[in-house]
Amino acid sequence: MRRRTKEDHVLTLTIAANSAVQGAPRSGHHAEVTSEELLSQILTSLSDSKAEDIVEIDLRGKTAMGDYMVICSGRSSRQVAAISEKLVDMLKADLGRGAKTEGKETGDWVLIDTGDVIVHVFRPEVREFYQLEKMWMPTGEATSRPSGH
Repeated sequence: MRRRTKEDHVLTLTIAANSAVQGAPRSGHHAEVTSEELLSQILTSLSDSKAEDIVEIDLRGKTAMGDYMVICSGRSSRQVAAISEKLVDMLKADLGRGAKTEGKETGDWVLIDTGDVIVHVFRPEVREFYQLEKMWMPTGEATSRPSGH
C-alpha cells in the first residue's frame, strides 16, 4: 500500500467538490433537515467527540460545493478516525443521511461530504500544511467554536 501524497489529498478534495454538486446519497426514511440543522448536529457531534479548533465557513453564494464547510482537528490519527466515524454513524442513525468519506485509512485528513456540509477532520500538522481556512475565507469571516475540553 503506497503512502498518500499531497496530490492525492488535493485530488480527493476536487472529487469531493464535484460530487457535492451532484449531492450525497440520502435516505428517504427520515425527514429532510435544512443545511443549518445539519450543521448544528455536525457541530454537536464534533464537540462531543472532543474535536479541537472547530471552524465553520459559510459557503452559500460562493460555491455550489455545499452550504457550509467545517474544519476541525483531532490530536492523533486514531482520534481523527474516531471523530469521523462517530460523525458518519450519527448522520446515518439520526438523520438517515449517507455521507461520502475519504482518507479514513490514514487518519491524517478525513473528508466527510454530506452534500450540504463538507467536514474536514485533520491532525494538527496536516491542517497547518494545507491551511484550508485561508483558502476558503476572507480574514475574520469564519466562526470558531471552542474545543470540547
